[in-house]
Amino acid sequence: MKSLKDCRILVTATSYGRYNPELITVLEAAVTEVIYNTTGKPLSSKAVSEMLPGIDGYIAGLDHIDHGALTTADKLKVIARYGVGIDRVDLNAAKEKGIIVTNTPGANSASVAEIALTMMIMLARKIPQATQELHKGSWPRVHGISLEGKTVGILGLGAIGKKLALRLVGFNCYIIAYDPYADSDFAREHHVQLVDQEKLITSSDFISLHLPVLDSTHGMVDDTFFHSMKDGAILINTSRGEIIDEKALIRSLQSGKLGGAGLDAFTKEPPDASNPLLSMPNVVCTPHLGAHSDSATNAMGKMAMEECLAVLEGKIPKYQVN
Repeated sequence: MKSLKDCRILVTATSYGRYNPELITVLEAAVTEVIYNTTGKPLSSKAVSEMLPGIDGYIAGLDHIDHGALTTADKLKVIARYGVGIDRVDLNAAKEKGIIVTNTPGANSASVAEIALTMMIMLARKIPQATQELHKGSWPRVHGISLEGKTVGILGLGAIGKKLALRLVGFNCYIIAYDPYADSDFAREHHVQLVDQEKLITSSDFISLHLPVLDSTHGMVDDTFFHSMKDGAILINTSRGEIIDEKALIRSLQSGKLGGAGLDAFTKEPPDASNPLLSMPNVVCTPHLGAHSDSATNAMGKMAMEECLAVLEGKIPKYQVN
């Protein structure tokens, strides 16, 4: 087996080591060369394919790692996803080439949950509209709603959904959740009522999405979904944009059926400047920054580095996904 010291590693996650430079020092000391993504953004399939020749390990950001990207991977042994989402990685193509794929489950859970909760409060209290009017010199009388006494539905009670539930407890609201593999012990301990998906959609004043992109979830939040929601309910999405039919979302917001939406992810990233969602007063948009905090960045970097080096040393990784 090739010595770790002779390995070359590609790091495309642009925030790797930002808050903990020691991660860079340790990685560079462990191998012969580390190559970084200097574009400041996720790489296209073509860009990935141009950088993979001669690379042994790959700490990957939100790059498009499809079959075409991997055609030039002549030495690659591992793709260590910096984050939990693997929808942009062609797992079958990686398997065909004997490439192990790992991710970093739980590393960014608290940070993403904080963004989801922040969006709920901003939309409930109409903070964006009030701030905009105040900047114009007005002193508006803005009437919002409180989380207290409301029903918050968490669609997907995984690591992030659980962190959100823990943070909602102090708001004295009713927390309901749906997950096909729900942790009933956690729900019981933290007073989260497990319900079916239909009841969650029809009963919630706020719905927060925490779902992976699968065939069953792609575009699931559509016209039928919105029609079933309570009038004036607020939708939060900090998972993946592909889960929502954006045209249906726009129709629901424009009609007044939906009270507001908080979006940290879009179908196309970055979205076109002409996307109506960016100019709606009852929509809070952020550039997929849920995981971009100091604690999440450090945890993702450490886990991804450890997984990458473990595979290159011939060890079994903790979080292999393919």
